[in-house]
Amino acid sequence: MATFKLSRRSFCASCVGIAMFGGAENATADQIVLPEGDTRSPIMARYFPDRVHEFVWRNWNAVGPAKLASVLGASVADVTNIAKSMGLPPAIPVPIDMKERGYVTILHRNWHLLPYEQLLQLVEMTPERLDFALREDDFLWLKLGGLKPKCEPLRYQPPDEAGRRRAAEIRRIVETDFGEEIYRSGEPRFEFFRKLSTLPSTGTSQSVPAQAAPLRIVYPYGIAYGEPLLDPKLNTYSEGLLERLATTGANGIWLQAVLRNLAPGGKTFPEFGNGSDTRLASLRTLVDRARRHGIGVYFYLNEPRAMPEAFFKTRPELAGVHEDGFATLCTSQPVVRKWIADALAYVFSNVPGLAGISTITASENLTNCASHYHADQCPRCRTRTDTEIITELVATMEEGIHRANPGANVIVSDWGWRRHGDSVDIIQRLPKNVWFLSVSEWAKPIERGGIKNKVNEYSISAVGPGPRAARHWTAARECGLKTVAEVQFNNTCECASLSYLPVMDLIAEHIHNLEPFKLDGMFIGWTQGGYPSPNFEIARQMTLSQDPTSESVLDGLARDRYGSEGAPRARKAWSLMSEAFRQYPFDIDVVYTAPVQIGPANPLYSFCTGYRATMWGFPYDDLEGWRGPYPPEVFAQQFDRVADAWQPGAEDLKAAVEMAPENRREAVKGDLRFAQAAGIIFKSTANQARFILAREVLAKPLWDSLNGQPAEVRQQQLAELKRCLKSEIELARQLFVIAHEDSRIGYEPTCQYFFLPLDLVEKVINCRWLLAQYDDPGFN
Repeated sequence: MATFKLSRRSFCASCVGIAMFGGAENATADQIVLPEGDTRSPIMARYFPDRVHEFVWRNWNAVGPAKLASVLGASVADVTNIAKSMGLPPAIPVPIDMKERGYVTILHRNWHLLPYEQLLQLVEMTPERLDFALREDDFLWLKLGGLKPKCEPLRYQPPDEAGRRRAAEIRRIVETDFGEEIYRSGEPRFEFFRKLSTLPSTGTSQSVPAQAAPLRIVYPYGIAYGEPLLDPKLNTYSEGLLERLATTGANGIWLQAVLRNLAPGGKTFPEFGNGSDTRLASLRTLVDRARRHGIGVYFYLNEPRAMPEAFFKTRPELAGVHEDGFATLCTSQPVVRKWIADALAYVFSNVPGLAGISTITASENLTNCASHYHADQCPRCRTRTDTEIITELVATMEEGIHRANPGANVIVSDWGWRRHGDSVDIIQRLPKNVWFLSVSEWAKPIERGGIKNKVNEYSISAVGPGPRAARHWTAARECGLKTVAEVQFNNTCECASLSYLPVMDLIAEHIHNLEPFKLDGMFIGWTQGGYPSPNFEIARQMTLSQDPTSESVLDGLARDRYGSEGAPRARKAWSLMSEAFRQYPFDIDVVYTAPVQIGPANPLYSFCTGYRATMWGFPYDDLEGWRGPYPPEVFAQQFDRVADAWQPGAEDLKAAVEMAPENRREAVKGDLRFAQAAGIIFKSTANQARFILAREVLAKPLWDSLNGQPAEVRQQQLAELKRCLKSEIELARQLFVIAHEDSRIGYEPTCQYFFLPLDLVEKVINCRWLLAQYDDPGFN
């Protein structure tokens, strides 16, 4: 079976990856070979009676009973009886959004349960569509681990006596630990999007030109990353969402695009352009809709995308660097540059109101021959520098766009240049009418738990700007370029499953630190950071008002949200949580692979699974992968420190909510839920690290234990295991209540739902089962 790798956003200094290719969605079923990777046995949840029970639990109220029955070859009554036997609540109508915009969630929770054939049936996808999603939906294949566990077909069999007995035990756990709470009607998943889609009752955006400086570009929260332009109604880009973004200061939104899907390739590339008319028609609709709210629409481009090697069979002279069965369209070839420029001119001519693009030219997908740092492998580019290759590509893009629309903004990011090293010489050779973008906090020195490091991903806990961005903005200014900061105000990979973190002091400090650079715009967050939040309001007031101080803005925001009585407690809470967050053990490995997105929803295992943690997918039990440069004990210690220092802030925020005026209380309850959920996730991450450390000590031979006291050490570690399990039970119960009543909890636009409320009930079952194993006299 065909295999491939995907790059992740700078996951390692030499990250390489497959180029995504369009056209898979147009192939026939017998041409599609879904990837398998280094296939191995799946992980089975031993605390369920069998895989059928696990399947029903994992999909209950995320997929309808009739669909579950169809996949299993069972009746609806069979499936319902299994659910009832485990104490699951009655089936409720599954929101249509779960099918249309929650398919990543469904794939993720069934990855270790179903073979591809049944996965396709469950999510109602063709092989072509699934292949396209794995390749194009923000590195989904990588998030799933770059391998498909070898799952046997799952078919319904009536439970045997042992299965019925275990199901009854699970039911008793559910009833004991959750009682009536599990039957309470919670907020349906994706309900947040319906709320955002309604026009706000107060406040309207000012009618200003969409491209007026300063730029404030965001990714619209809740928008699926894949192919939104194939929906001609563009229901996800609602008037309400656009208006809410505009009222918080945004005047630009971005969406990803693949250029060959937007423009025909002419005689040179006749394969390109399928569906482009539909996409451009949708784009025109979106541009017109956004313009009514003073918002411009930008494409994020990572071009030209590499193509399968078979694509070059009749045009071998255009192939550049080869990687994992793909090759670059070498931009040193004039015919390739001509297509890029003409394609962009075609798009901007057909959508004259399109505001511009933001482009990344290194790291990410395999694009130009220097994008993955191996230009020496191309027969044409091996004699050229990365500066020449990148700036020539940027100039090509700029010429095509400005040929059609001289007023469009071309924003060029330094992401990945020289593996995020010094790139002043590239900046100096950029066209003089492009905008230059740099991640503000990148390379900022930090020290957490005595471990020195530098920021190597987006961060809020480390307040920017860092030395790289400062140096690059200065160089860009000296060259006459407009400058843009990529900044994070709501959240980052540090905890992306919460719409925003109430660390307002850190946000205000960052904005204040940027003032001396006189920037022309802000690119606010990646896909996860676009919720119209109070954090955005800080940015709006501090950057658009007349010389406001950080303290005055924060005081004013606290009064606006919590009233005069609650404001002092809210301000204290924000400061306490901001200080706590500074202790976060930041590193790219930590934020990509540790359970900081799902907290207590991550299962624990009595054995080493042998699976490596994936980026934003499965943390598994891979403490070695989670911890980055931090020793295991320091990693756990730092998350304990964050959680322990965070808790008093959450308590102060709860007091502020209780003091808030009645008409504002529902909104600020959301602030509190995010604060409480964050504290739970931080504490759970520490628990899980300590559980694994204790488990590994217990797994050693007795004579290999610490201090030469095997029996004593064994009892200490066993007690630690049980402490962690009991703590995880309590945290899971707390987070269940919070997530059950707020559909934003657990959501991120590209991963969709990292976890669902029933995952937290499952965690309690998981921990109760492990406690029983460790209490067994045979274990001791």
